[in-house]
Amino acid sequence: MEKFRVLLQHFQSSSESVMNGICLLLAAVTVKLYSSFDFNCPCLARYNALYGLGLLLTPPLALFLCGLLANRQSMVMVEEWRRPAGHRRKDPGIIRYMCSSVLQRALAAPLVWILLALLDGKCFVCAFSSSVDPDKFLDFANMTPSQVQLFLAKVPCKEDGLVRDSPARKAVSRYLRCLSQAIGWSITLLLIILAFLARCLRPCFDQTVFLQRRYWSNYVDLEQKLFDETCCEHARDFAHRCVLHFFASMQSEMRARGLRRDTADRDPEPPEMPKPPDGLDGGGSGKGHLRAVSSREQVDRLLRTWYSSKPPLDLVASPGLWGGGLNHRAPTVAPGTRLSQHTDV
Repeated sequence: MEKFRVLLQHFQSSSESVMNGICLLLAAVTVKLYSSFDFNCPCLARYNALYGLGLLLTPPLALFLCGLLANRQSMVMVEEWRRPAGHRRKDPGIIRYMCSSVLQRALAAPLVWILLALLDGKCFVCAFSSSVDPDKFLDFANMTPSQVQLFLAKVPCKEDGLVRDSPARKAVSRYLRCLSQAIGWSITLLLIILAFLARCLRPCFDQTVFLQRRYWSNYVDLEQKLFDETCCEHARDFAHRCVLHFFASMQSEMRARGLRRDTADRDPEPPEMPKPPDGLDGGGSGKGHLRAVSSREQVDRLLRTWYSSKPPLDLVASPGLWGGGLNHRAPTVAPGTRLSQHTDV
């Protein structure tokens, strides 16, 4: 149980690990879908190619779109590409790195489907049976061209009476399956060679640019995630204070209208809890910055400013840029007051 908890925490803390897990899950789902799919070629000259190529290419397209939707970084990449520059310049290299990472993970499941279909050969036989050159097979010598086309269209349907137990059908089917498997294994070998070269040749080049783009792409993802979490925390705190304010106002209104029972006829009231301060709380925690935004106009302005003008990536310069922005209602200190040297972090 402890190992499972550590593994779950690792996946939750690493966005890249989560995306890799989703990629593997989609690949496994692809294998299951293909193995459970009932393939039925129409065995008609006009529709064989359409059906075979459709099954070879349409599911990979759907899986590719699912991979883009499941990958959170694809939405972050589009937002980073389309956002206004503001106080932070946009780096095209970071966007290219994020696009490459998203495409690599989204293409995994479609490639698995295509390779499975090619190695199995059924889609290829159905799509190209009518395109086979009949001169390569001696069994078609005594047939007319129309008979040859009808026979070739029936090749994927081995139970059809026209081609059942026919050596010519077996020869054509075997020829197309061998061609399909050769293409499938060639693509597999090419992908393995490319992955091997990419992994082996990467250390031979300067890693500075790669490390920088990887760092800032992770930063953009984590920054957006932390902003969403902080907004949720502020919304919860804001709603809590609004509800408390509503109950307090209703209690004052009931007292003003004399709806309270006489204190002698009921139990003594419990002492009222002190209201939380509007500004920074005394413990110095981060909630003081959340409590400073205490109206709908301030929240709307904060969200609009975050979208249109994100702060620069400089913690020293950021406070000066936001000095005239939102009113944080920070507590003022009287002149001559000596501040404590101890600061909570």
